[in-house]
Amino acid sequence: MSITVVLQQMVMIFILIVVGLLLYKKEMLSEITSKQISGIIVNVTNPALLICSAFQEGPKVSVPELGMALGIYLIIYILLITLSFLIPRILRVPNMYHYSYQMLTIFGNVGFIGIPLASAVLGAESLIFVSIYNLIYNILIYTFGISLLQKASTTQSGNSDTNITSPLWKKLVNAGTISAAATIIFYLCDFRVPAIVPSTLNYMGQATTLLSMLVLGASVAQMTLKDIFSHPKLYGFTLMRQILVPIGCVLLLRPFIENALILNTMALMLAVPAGNMPLMLSKQLRVETDTISQGIILTTILSLMTIPIVSLCL
Repeated sequence: MSITVVLQQMVMIFILIVVGLLLYKKEMLSEITSKQISGIIVNVTNPALLICSAFQEGPKVSVPELGMALGIYLIIYILLITLSFLIPRILRVPNMYHYSYQMLTIFGNVGFIGIPLASAVLGAESLIFVSIYNLIYNILIYTFGISLLQKASTTQSGNSDTNITSPLWKKLVNAGTISAAATIIFYLCDFRVPAIVPSTLNYMGQATTLLSMLVLGASVAQMTLKDIFSHPKLYGFTLMRQILVPIGCVLLLRPFIENALILNTMALMLAVPAGNMPLMLSKQLRVETDTISQGIILTTILSLMTIPIVSLCL
């Protein structure tokens, strides 16, 4: 992984976030528009970017290598779940906020930032591994993630009726899960499609980075500097989760992984900032969201430094 390429991508991301911030300040981008764009990213451009990678020309990754990636990424999520219980205690976070730090620890921004960043830094061939990572993410957030938030909601409101009304299978069947699964299937089956199909998907997917950063910029614009930068525990969290954990996992697993692309994809997915899905689900379940919001914004801003630091170890 070239540090120069990573730095270029992070500078580009910073510029696009500032553009989103300015558009929001100039009232050219509103909260309603931001939500609509988020829907387009989740349901259209991100799936297009993933599926397009399945039709890339060139050498294919073998089934055993895909199986190895699946096993490694499952281990990574088991490790993240374990760390999610330890990190709040190490940082001496009050018990009432443990769930926030757990969600921030486990669920990184592997969609909005991870997919376009992996495509730009590692190339389209990495997206098959990103698809596997995203598939695990989507299954986990709608099972373990919702379980954590339901417990927090019960604690805060004293009301045990906190279930999201739709059944589990409907939560799991979403654009993220479907597109990740479709990418893997198309990739393994090596389907031949007319050139117009991958070309159209490519044009759609190319919009992902711009739209994602505009939405993040609008989110930053809605918070004061004090809200973002005045929480010491979140700095400690960022150091542990965005730097120590990715580097530690790379050093631990490097002797066992021959495929550098599997390792680099894992490191990049671990290095991305906290994701937006925990915030959306927290709002839906009516639990306190300030800590999660602050964590998402701070880790996103600091990722402009933390991701290049992690890439130095690859």
